[in-house]
Amino acid sequence: MGQSDKFEQASRKGRALQSSQPRAVSAHYDRRSSRVVICLSTGLDVDFSPRDAQGLEKATAAQLSEIEISPSGFGIHFPKIDADLYLPSLLLGFLGSRNWMASRLGTLGGRSTSAAKAAAAKRNGRRGGRPRRAAVAA
Repeated sequence: MGQSDKFEQASRKGRALQSSQPRAVSAHYDRRSSRVVICLSTGLDVDFSPRDAQGLEKATAAQLSEIEISPSGFGIHFPKIDADLYLPSLLLGFLGSRNWMASRLGTLGGRSTSAAKAAAAKRNGRRGGRPRRAAVAA
């Protein structure tokens, strides 16, 4: 397959994707609600907290104030912090890479509390805390 064939195939795929998927037509950061708002080609608006998106979690309002949309409408770029989001993934609920999302879930799981967890921590505290790991013989 030649270069021109590959280019034509990629162009066909791009046109098919653009006709079947919503695209971003505008985007802005709403300071009042502290949310990024993306207006889609379907007429719907999608918004999310930047604290929940990889690369935006520590961004300030000033850094989020400028948002660029790629020519295809599938890329959202924040030039002041050089962060990018892919709209089709965002619409599926993926606000970052698999590893990043897994680490966020792990962090949330470690913070969970229950009566059983509190009682176990209390019992461990009375006994001097978590037991030390046994040394493995070489």
